[in-house]
Amino acid sequence: MNAAATAAWLVAGGLAGLRWLRVAQAEHYLPGAATRFSYRWWWGSGPENRLFVIAAKIGAVPAYLDYPVGALTGAAALAAGPIGLGLKGRTSRLAWTRRMRTLAAVWVALEAAVVGVGAVAGWTLGAAALAALLAPVLVDVACWMTAPLERRLAGKWVTQAADKLARAHPTVVAITGSYGKTTTKAYVAHLVAPSRSVVATPRSFNNRAGLARSVNEHFAPGTEVFVAEMGTYGPGEIAEMCAWVAPAVAVITAIGPVHLERMGSEDRIVTAKAEILETAGTVVLNVDDPRLAALADTAAAQGKKVYRCSAGGVVADVVADVVVLDEGAQRVVVVAGERVAVIDRDDAMAPTNIACAVAAALGVGIDLDVIARALPTLPTPDHRLAARPHQATGATLLDDTFNSNPAGAARALSALAQAAPEGRKVVVTPGMVELGHRQHEENAAFAMAAVRMGAEVVVVGRTNRRALVDGVTRAGGRAVLVDDRDAGVRWVGQHVGPGDAVLFENDLPDTYP
Repeated sequence: MNAAATAAWLVAGGLAGLRWLRVAQAEHYLPGAATRFSYRWWWGSGPENRLFVIAAKIGAVPAYLDYPVGALTGAAALAAGPIGLGLKGRTSRLAWTRRMRTLAAVWVALEAAVVGVGAVAGWTLGAAALAALLAPVLVDVACWMTAPLERRLAGKWVTQAADKLARAHPTVVAITGSYGKTTTKAYVAHLVAPSRSVVATPRSFNNRAGLARSVNEHFAPGTEVFVAEMGTYGPGEIAEMCAWVAPAVAVITAIGPVHLERMGSEDRIVTAKAEILETAGTVVLNVDDPRLAALADTAAAQGKKVYRCSAGGVVADVVADVVVLDEGAQRVVVVAGERVAVIDRDDAMAPTNIACAVAAALGVGIDLDVIARALPTLPTPDHRLAARPHQATGATLLDDTFNSNPAGAARALSALAQAAPEGRKVVVTPGMVELGHRQHEENAAFAMAAVRMGAEVVVVGRTNRRALVDGVTRAGGRAVLVDDRDAGVRWVGQHVGPGDAVLFENDLPDTYP
């Protein structure tokens, strides 16, 4: 019987490991992610999963005491849960890449080591249960152990990319910020393209490996301008990328609580983002944020060329002001007091992103008249407040699902109000994540603002359910609760019609509860 119970725990541990390996992959193999997400799933995703984890832990006690019959219950509970976190995945499927195979092999070795030590001590069943319960922790240990190897393996691709850039010697525009990076990158490439050959990093390839891949796969001979998005989860990452990408123009679009969960404080975020300015001769900063205004003063004192950008709140070199009219939003871009272009659009473009893009193009040396002609046709990046009609109902859908932050969410609510001034307004959202200690507060405030401007809130999943419902209730509304985005889409199809508008704000992979 002991053998059967041990086998049951080994199987349960294997199934748990597959789940947490998938989470680790979705979280870019960051050590600690699997353990953090396991806590969210077991304790924060509903009473059924709390019961399952309690049953698994209680069922492990007989295993520790070498009573196999009682141990089977715990193994069954662990194998079945957490409910909702699938083995293969729906939106973040487990991909058996070379890196994942290496990680899985190390994790299996760690599991085997725990069981092996137990077997030597005559405690095989208990060790099997312990290894299974520690699956997310052991996945994180495997991530930590394999990180140096992965870094060395990626080094050759970084060297190849650095050599390629050194030979081509393009003007590099490097862009970072808590939000707005990808949109500003697309705007810069659009403004530069009429007069220079330009390559921009695709999608969100914004870390060391992503930048190297972008150069190696997309950079062509004769490229004059390279627009590189740079992200960071901690100090030192951007500085390391700048060491070989060598930006001539550096842009910081905004500072906010995005990644606060990992970075700890907004001051650390500012410090990490500011690394992009160190080697650049020209810097572009959104001085509506006082912290970035202070960086602008420091950069100017260092002899750098500084473009201060604003949405009209302060005196700046480049201002993208917004005048809201009955038929939509008219954006007037002003450079050094001179009107350059008027942009008539019905999508909610972030004015500071426009201002930073104009300044970056000027920093590259693009003529002002070329920029002015290109401004009215700025692209709308996918899933960033893109508006389209819902074929089945006739309602207007606003797709803002790429990611979400407090400033962007507020802008999205403004766009929703404009899209249906008289009709029904609906917000479908799982809320915002990675906001650290401010996550509950920010999500509750967003839900309150939605209800107060007349919208109904459809809460997707459980990650921020408590905060969103709290905000809706405090504003006097009543939230609609659905398990996943597909259920939210079905609800929308049944409850809206012509003249109505629906905002899909953020979308989380199914690694989140």
